[in-house]
Amino acid sequence: MAETTVEKKYITNSDLSKHNKPGDLWIAIQGKVYNVSDWIKSHPGGDTVILNLVGQDVTDAFIAFHPGTAWHNLEPLFTGYHLRDFEVSDVSRDYRKMAAEFRKLGLFEKKGHVTLYTLAFIASMFAGVLYGVLACTSIIVHQIAAALLGLLWIQSAYIGHDSGHYVIMANESYNRIAQLISGNCLTGISIAWWKWTHNAHHLACNSLDYDPDLQHIPVFAVSTKFFNSMTSRFYDRKLTFDPVARFLISYQHWTYYPVMCFGRINLFIQTFLLLFSTREVPDRALNFAGILVFWTWFPLLVSCLPTWPERFFFVFTSFTVTALQHIQFTLNHFAADVYMGPPTGNDWFEKQAAGTLDITCVSYMDWFYGGLQFQLEHHLFPRLPRCHLRKVSPVVKELCKKHNLPYRSLSWWDANVLTIETLKKAAYHARDAANPVVKNLVWEALNTHG
Repeated sequence: MAETTVEKKYITNSDLSKHNKPGDLWIAIQGKVYNVSDWIKSHPGGDTVILNLVGQDVTDAFIAFHPGTAWHNLEPLFTGYHLRDFEVSDVSRDYRKMAAEFRKLGLFEKKGHVTLYTLAFIASMFAGVLYGVLACTSIIVHQIAAALLGLLWIQSAYIGHDSGHYVIMANESYNRIAQLISGNCLTGISIAWWKWTHNAHHLACNSLDYDPDLQHIPVFAVSTKFFNSMTSRFYDRKLTFDPVARFLISYQHWTYYPVMCFGRINLFIQTFLLLFSTREVPDRALNFAGILVFWTWFPLLVSCLPTWPERFFFVFTSFTVTALQHIQFTLNHFAADVYMGPPTGNDWFEKQAAGTLDITCVSYMDWFYGGLQFQLEHHLFPRLPRCHLRKVSPVVKELCKKHNLPYRSLSWWDANVLTIETLKKAAYHARDAANPVVKNLVWEALNTHG
């Protein structure tokens, strides 16, 4: 009996783009079209990442965020259609080949012992903090304990970050436990909030209206386009450039470091805003429980200090130390290229290269940066354990060179200088927009640049 072949059905990219509304959400992966209208509700990465890419081919983003096993989950969603005008750019073809080679080498599964060492380091630091506060009476020791606590929060945040990308443990449940302990319980920052914003950041890297990590009005603005009071597509609200924003942004290159010292307070606020919102939050009860753990042990620890001035300076020092991490996160993106509009699926590699900036450091400082000094490598392969990022860096650099794409890796100092210059440029534009600042020769002399 002769085999019957099913004739393929085709649609165009233009047809696909029309399926981008709630209840009618289609995407394409390697030329096959899938209906994710219902499945989006159970997507582990949340609905935002899919909503930003519906109606287009998302192959590169799918490869970046999903393990090989995820391909088997696609078949039930297949519409029966293929893309007639399906094309793959040269850079995407090379990126997919690179990802396949990394997978063959087992890099995504070989997680090394970084997590074990980091967890042991965190436990030792926590013991040191407890000893410094509870067993010592010296103010200097208390300040050392506060600095140690800040360093603990930095390293714990890296564990939360890695577990949020599911790159530290093979078991999903263990990853979730690590997320809650390192994020909610130890740092007081909800892992649910982090995953909500971080996934959107990865997907829409440095889009002014889609990437929440660039939307800091009224305190900071990395681009003059914020002066048009744009609408945040992530928060679904207007980012108003009012007189208060104009004033604060006019001095943002001066306030940048002081604000970073109190950046942790904003993260606490954002955590509570999400957990008390009407949004659907995965594991809301567990997130609340973890936050309750933090707001039990941390105030109790501070209360053990003998005087209110010591308590104040203990909290201030611990927050100031964590400013190093807040600065690092902004260095990776503030001075990179920005764009307006939603992310697109056909320029994944290009957008990640344009929107990121690496920090050059010696290998023995990798623990301090948590691997995120290799920001482009992490954005291209978010599931790659941090112990491999330095290894793949030369390969990524060569691919950027081959396709004439930026690969920026600066020293910590140079990255700070570039970031301040970016903030200063926007600050001067904010002043000139309404000329609210009286200029004089002394002021001009102090701020001469270029």
